[in-house]
Amino acid sequence: MILLLQTIDFLLMIFTYIIVIQAVLSWLVAFNVINMQSQFVRNLLEALHRMTEPFYRPIRKIMPDLGMLDLSPLVVLLILMFLRGTLIPYLITMFANQGLG
Repeated sequence: MILLLQTIDFLLMIFTYIIVIQAVLSWLVAFNVINMQSQFVRNLLEALHRMTEPFYRPIRKIMPDLGMLDLSPLVVLLILMFLRGTLIPYLITMFANQGLG
């Protein structure tokens, strides 16, 4: 059970990096540092969008529209930080104390 929780924690860490990379790339596109005419950049942004959009969509339905400012990635990152920093270590400790590791 502990190995499963550690694997979930690892996947959540990877997803955190994906969100950060997507945010940085979107800023680079917004400030014309990288060009959207590049096929690689378009494909990369599309892949990142497909991975993250299912998690952003429910949050966007709840949060008010702030115009150009999209806070849904920040909310997802906060949820991931809670899961990785509080819930998963608690569950690992609980299962370790019960001998279910």
